[in-house]
Amino acid sequence: MPIQGTLFNIVSRNISTSTMCNQIIKLTRLRVVDNSEIGKRAMMEGKPPRCIHVYNKKGVGYIGDIVLVAIKGEKKKGVLVGLKQKQNRKVPRFDSNNIVLIDDNGTPLGTRIHVPIPHILRTILKEKTHNKGADYTKLLAIATNFV
Repeated sequence: MPIQGTLFNIVSRNISTSTMCNQIIKLTRLRVVDNSEIGKRAMMEGKPPRCIHVYNKKGVGYIGDIVLVAIKGEKKKGVLVGLKQKQNRKVPRFDSNNIVLIDDNGTPLGTRIHVPIPHILRTILKEKTHNKGADYTKLLAIATNFV
């Protein structure tokens, strides 16, 4: 009888009961993909920014959402431009959770974005620009590649 119990313990260790968390929630690590000074320093030191707050009603970040991040001991805002989680049709999935750092008025801190960003981000950010008053279209202007 002890052999069967031991076998059950070995098999049960490999079973995961929780779902894989690819969502952008609090304390999620993000990757800065623009050339802002604070973002480059944080990524070089191996201390990527962490999400503190997601500015939407659901509490889970989706593409184009504004998030508050802790980076190098400071609080900065950013726009999610690429996510690991399952996306809608015709929206690409990425290998990492990408963010572009912005000011409070929507101006990006960097001058270039190194990775391709989804084309649907154009419509999402234009809607937010008209609603909120902040100008997020500058973020689209510094992007070089669209997917």
